[in-house]
Amino acid sequence: MTGPAPWERAARGAMLLDETGRAAPTIFAEMSALAARTGAVNLGQGFPDEDGPRAVLDAAHAALDAGRNQYPPGRGVPELLDAVAEHQRRFYGIDLDPAREVLVTAGATEALAATILALVDDGDEVVTLEPFYDAYGALVGLAGGVHRTVAMHGPEFVVDHDELRAAFSSRTALVVVNDPHNPTGTVLDAATRQLIVDLARQHDAVVVTDEVYEHLLFDGAAHVPLSTLPGAAERTLSISSGGKTFSTTGWKIGWLTGPEHLVSRVLTVKQYLTFVNGSVFQPAIAVGLGLPDEWYRQLAAGLQRKAELLTEGLLAAGFSVAPSRGGYFVVADAAPLGFDDAADLCRRLPELAGVVGVPVSAFCHEEAAAEHASRIRFAFCKRTEVLERAARGLAGLRV
Repeated sequence: MTGPAPWERAARGAMLLDETGRAAPTIFAEMSALAARTGAVNLGQGFPDEDGPRAVLDAAHAALDAGRNQYPPGRGVPELLDAVAEHQRRFYGIDLDPAREVLVTAGATEALAATILALVDDGDEVVTLEPFYDAYGALVGLAGGVHRTVAMHGPEFVVDHDELRAAFSSRTALVVVNDPHNPTGTVLDAATRQLIVDLARQHDAVVVTDEVYEHLLFDGAAHVPLSTLPGAAERTLSISSGGKTFSTTGWKIGWLTGPEHLVSRVLTVKQYLTFVNGSVFQPAIAVGLGLPDEWYRQLAAGLQRKAELLTEGLLAAGFSVAPSRGGYFVVADAAPLGFDDAADLCRRLPELAGVVGVPVSAFCHEEAAAEHASRIRFAFCKRTEVLERAARGLAGLRV
């Protein structure tokens, strides 16, 4: 073997290789283990601690009792394919053929993996924003691609348009856009969205969107898929899932939509990954996608109240806090408390405040990590009483 093995490329892309060349645990595993060991409130990992809507859970039970326990169709069960297509039409005015332009996957992660493995060859470049969800770097590395990042700057995580332009070239195969954004809780502005599409057209790149937080926007804001922008539909693959929206992260039901010629290429790879999954969960997520508009509004409003509750505790502790505009996370800066190393503080927070978070630097390469070294991501997708306990602990923080 003349180069790094695939596992090593994946680990390096996710920034998990230690000094000896061994794969280290993810920051999520480390912080979750710390929470379990100390009894601290785990606000490090982004999963809810409450079940989703009763109608969705009941539909899964009904599918199980009806004997839907064997392989589902390769593209997905018909009612979920139809439900995804109807969801895109209902919320965004996007018309899709459910038989050709929708693909069900094992969560958004498999959709991302199958897409990157299908469309990225050795040396191809993939552009993402930074901080970035660690799976992006791992998958680009696994595919043999080159990861180009565009830094998000300052407490508001702003994208510099000149830096965005500089990241694209004739070698750009994909641009992966996570909006609403994890880990920062920001939402892209209209000018940045359109510039991404324009640059993709200019360099003949495919746009891949990670929209798993699409229904979790605050202050009444509505999600704007990149595929709805001028010039985007024919080159955009849109990815989402039911895990975050319906508090069913363990079910791993995701989907991908877009033009048939791109979806078919992803399907070619996807069928050799999991093949199929979630036979009884797919029809249940279809039920969830059909829930009324008011349910979706209440979902976002309830999560916003939780974000505000946690933010109050962080401000009382002396952190500065960037406003969360959507998703599961809020970012707090420990610099006002005299900490310039959030990774060190995160390891001490269980003792100091009874809370666990994740340093934003874990989502960055070295240069961007330095800019965000004092910032911590906290998850607020927890029960109110859990957040109240965390807020009390944070408000009493003594350093």
